[in-house]
Amino acid sequence: MAFQRATKFAAKLRLALAGPAGSGKTYTALTLATALADGQGVALIDTEHGSASKYADLFSFDTLQLETFHPNKYIEAIHEAEAAGYAVLVIDSLSHAWSGTGGLLEEKDKIARAKYSGNSFSAWNDASAIQNKLVNVILGAKLHIIATVRSKMDYVLETGPSGKTMPRKVGMAPVQRDDLPYEFDVFCMLESDNTLIVDKSRCPALSGAVIAKPNGAVAETLKAWLSGETPPQPLQPSSNGAISQNTSSPIQTPSAPPPPAKEASVEENANLLQEIKQSLYHHYQFKPEDQEPKWKTFKVHVLGLPVEDIGLSLPELKRLRDAVKMKIANAKGAA
Repeated sequence: MAFQRATKFAAKLRLALAGPAGSGKTYTALTLATALADGQGVALIDTEHGSASKYADLFSFDTLQLETFHPNKYIEAIHEAEAAGYAVLVIDSLSHAWSGTGGLLEEKDKIARAKYSGNSFSAWNDASAIQNKLVNVILGAKLHIIATVRSKMDYVLETGPSGKTMPRKVGMAPVQRDDLPYEFDVFCMLESDNTLIVDKSRCPALSGAVIAKPNGAVAETLKAWLSGETPPQPLQPSSNGAISQNTSSPIQTPSAPPPPAKEASVEENANLLQEIKQSLYHHYQFKPEDQEPKWKTFKVHVLGLPVEDIGLSLPELKRLRDAVKMKIANAKGAA
């Protein structure tokens, strides 16, 4: 047993969108899924009686409708989407696996009656195992997953521009298990006016973001963050019990290694760095004396650690560039 240097591998997205009815969960999920897919297939698990298909004139996707919502139904659908080679799967919605017909709460009650003389508390151990299996399948799926989650609704009174007091619909706790946000890379709340609020994010560029009417720019930022080294193939036990590298292709005669990728020159990196900084300064209209301190803060926010300009790699520069583009696009969308 030994520690090894951490490596950032390319990864698949796990994103959840929670919000009240009418906040645009399905539309936003399809917007992000389409941008993430880059022209590849998008699949959608529909638990809302075909409501997602009302967007079929705006987005290209395939649907699978569930009539009952035992978590195993979701697991089967996820495996089917993987096997079919889809790039992105939208689960619309994950709340039904919790509180819908045949969902976990109903299953817990069945277990209580069958095994524990109606004691619901004792049945939670069995029910939690079912929930954990679904979560693990979502986390291990070999495609991007975007899940929508219903929120419990309430109304708050606000004073409008005319001075009149008006009710506004707001989302409260998601309708799912309390620890659900911990399982996703990015967990967002959508307000009734389709403003996206990032509650939790492993993507530094989106941490704490508030985005009016989110569009494909959000997906571009996520794609940049998800990039990394090619993950190693899982090791599989052979017939004699030894561990060997997993491969589905026959042994071939080794060929000459491909030529190394052309690296950006120092001048090209410097030009890209200057372009990023000028875009940031122009967007925020920083005073000259504030530019360098703000730039250092921005680098830490996006990259997660302080890096001197001279030490920035090309992938890091691209992440910074994409983060600036997203901020500019979000500001235009909110205008």
